[in-house]
Amino acid sequence: MTYVVTESCIRCKYTDCVDVCPVDCFREGPNFLVIDPDECIDCAVCVPECPVNAIYAEDDVPGDQQVFIKLNAELSPGWTSITKSKAALPDADEWKEVKNKLDQLVK
Repeated sequence: MTYVVTESCIRCKYTDCVDVCPVDCFREGPNFLVIDPDECIDCAVCVPECPVNAIYAEDDVPGDQQVFIKLNAELSPGWTSITKSKAALPDADEWKEVKNKLDQLVK
């Protein structure tokens, strides 16, 4: 099992989770983070750090978010590793409560 970043992260990209990851499994895209499933050690320390509750254990990903299991696996090899937190996207606070943002994902 691995952990998965879901839709709530899109257009927010808060990086609080990155600082606590002991194995540097987060990857950064233009407006979203993913977890590399081959690197994740299932420790769950990132889950409570996410201010938008975007991170789930693979077995607990909500039904309407299942596509993100595949997206994390597909996008992580091509995205850069992020190991230190940085500022969220400038309009993150405006997007953090928005639902149905998959069409906003920049790959």
